[in-house]
Amino acid sequence: MAVAEQIEHKIRDAVPVAYLSLENESYKHSVPPNSETHFKLVLVSDVFSGMMPVRRHQMLYQLLADELAGPIHALALHTHTVDEWKAQGGQVADSPNCMGGSKNDPQSGQD
Repeated sequence: MAVAEQIEHKIRDAVPVAYLSLENESYKHSVPPNSETHFKLVLVSDVFSGMMPVRRHQMLYQLLADELAGPIHALALHTHTVDEWKAQGGQVADSPNCMGGSKNDPQSGQD
């Protein structure tokens, strides 16, 4: 099963979902073609009512611990209640473009 499918199944099994969008953004990064390493998750659920954003993210990090320990390098989380989602017009900002490079690249301007 693909990483994206695993993520979606785990979330749908654990959370009452009003809206879920999972976008594989790996193509925007310096990874091999068809990678599943960078994702953007938009999740709307009233399970988030009364939860601060940090707690919402912690809940999802715990749920997706295996994927985060393995194939996933980055996971952008956008978590909202149904009312919050409606109030912002059902949209989230686009992810920024990758700035390139890796931790193994030499740093310019350093001695």
